[in-house]
Amino acid sequence: MGPVFSRLRTFVSMVRSSFRSVAGPAPGREEGAAGAGRSGGRQHNIFEAAATYVAACADDDQDRIDEAEGWVSPEALSFGVSELACRAVIALARERDESPQTVARSLLGLPAA
Repeated sequence: MGPVFSRLRTFVSMVRSSFRSVAGPAPGREEGAAGAGRSGGRQHNIFEAAATYVAACADDDQDRIDEAEGWVSPEALSFGVSELACRAVIALARERDESPQTVARSLLGLPAA
């Protein structure tokens, strides 16, 4: 089991590094005058942006979509939307007592694998 945990530890370190690079500085740290991806006011994190973006897409609200897109970089928004999709599929799979693959394929209208 040693190599498995070593790989897992390496993977987690990479994810943390990637997250820090797309999420920006931790709250309370200065980033400069306005900071990248800010549209005035307080800074939004990638998960707020992703939640707002996905909800706005579901409601077909272009103004909110545009607003959420301005909060973070396109890469950060993509990461947040992907994470939200994973969490949503896992939650639905648990609720339906089905595998995540079955739920994901069902949501996309694909035949069972």
